[in-house]
Amino acid sequence: MHSMAKEVGFGAALAGIIYLVASGYDITVFLLLGILVVAIWFIRSGSATVKRFKNMEGNRPNREGLKIQFDDVGGQEVPKRELIEALKFMVDLENVKRLGIKPLKGILLTGPPGTGKTLLAKAAANHTRSVFIASSGSEFIEMYAGVGAQRVRQLFSAARTSALREKCDSATIFIDEIEVIGGKRGRHTSHLEYDQTLNQLLVEMDGINLYDDVKVLVIAATNRADLLDPALLRPGRFDRIVQVNLPDKKGRLHILEIHSKGKPLENSVDFNEIARDTLGFSGAHLESLINEAAILAMRKSKTLIGQEELREAIDKVIMGEKLDRRPGKEEIDRIAHHEVGHGIVSEVLRPGSVSAITIMPRGQSLGYIRQSQEEDSHIYTRTYLENQIAILLAGSVAEELIFASKSTSSSKDFEQALEISRKLIKSGMSEAGIVDLEELPKELYHEIITGILKTQEEKASGILKSKLDALKEISAFITESGRIEGDIFRKMLGTEDT
Repeated sequence: MHSMAKEVGFGAALAGIIYLVASGYDITVFLLLGILVVAIWFIRSGSATVKRFKNMEGNRPNREGLKIQFDDVGGQEVPKRELIEALKFMVDLENVKRLGIKPLKGILLTGPPGTGKTLLAKAAANHTRSVFIASSGSEFIEMYAGVGAQRVRQLFSAARTSALREKCDSATIFIDEIEVIGGKRGRHTSHLEYDQTLNQLLVEMDGINLYDDVKVLVIAATNRADLLDPALLRPGRFDRIVQVNLPDKKGRLHILEIHSKGKPLENSVDFNEIARDTLGFSGAHLESLINEAAILAMRKSKTLIGQEELREAIDKVIMGEKLDRRPGKEEIDRIAHHEVGHGIVSEVLRPGSVSAITIMPRGQSLGYIRQSQEEDSHIYTRTYLENQIAILLAGSVAEELIFASKSTSSSKDFEQALEISRKLIKSGMSEAGIVDLEELPKELYHEIITGILKTQEEKASGILKSKLDALKEISAFITESGRIEGDIFRKMLGTEDT
């Protein structure tokens, strides 16, 4: 409403000026008055900026506002160790001086969204008993040149002023989405507002001194470190870059335990299974998972959250809410065979990998197979990648075996299979050996890709033909039930002991 009122006011003023000019009036006085109003507005805007930064202050740990501890951040043991080590200059100043250690001015947290970068920054402020002031890169940029640089100065000034007022000798400034103001200079040709804002940030960081009344530490976060200007990343600015990656299985288990505190759980709940089945989940995803499980329990009028709700919550977080629409009988039958085809080939090539198969429509998907693995992998072999291609193609192969035709349901599978095939070639694991994709002739490239896909399609076909009865039986079961869990699936497939 405030923004709309400003637009209406500007429009009315402009209409008035046009009317006066058309009527032959001298508008010099009105122009001078307008310049005065704009100047006053800029001054008031600057004051509002200071107030906004002040309102974003955290409180010292002995108050109610800032209670985040490093123990409250799960799945990030390595980043926590790096941060604690980097913060020693603020909590053990005498030893730092004695050893002649140059204090860190800035710490950059980089990693995917939802991995806990903001929580780590709050925990760092708490650990150092600092005043905590948070801001976002987008808050510094306006259409008017110079405003961003002014706000950077005000941010650092507000941090020092707040620390002195709180009788605290240190302040932590947290800037989220630092890539907005810290991007490589010269990218924006329209005006220099971005470059001026970055230059001011560099100047302020250069001015940080260990012997000031208030020690200032800048912590920034980004998921696009590749966009940052090199001047920002050099020693003396952001001295330490901390990778905050997606948690591994042990980290996911820790996060689940943290977010489940205070929630009523059934004794049968097994977080090890949930941690195993949530490969690729961030801390934010896992928090949402626990919350969705609680909502599902409430829908069922249950007083305790069970394993069933947690399993369904995984599907909800990945795929979205169940849809009311349901395909016709023929479509359901085709979808069931398609998904079970994926499941059978996955289970044969990677025993124990199928966690659940469902044909309940969710989001944009009509069916879904959830795979799991005991340990998180960081590198992949040729055999593993080729098996993944076979699993992806198994859905269309199953449709062709049963219905003598394929459908559009396999389009996403084909895209993923092609991407893995490119990875095989790029990694030197194809029959072409080590090659440069850009220099590889298109005809040869097409031939290699086609060969990889055809070989894995034949592998999937051979497996499904040998398990044709199981394919039909399990598909009939899932058509009626809508879902099958991994243990029941393995029992029907006859591989429960493998």
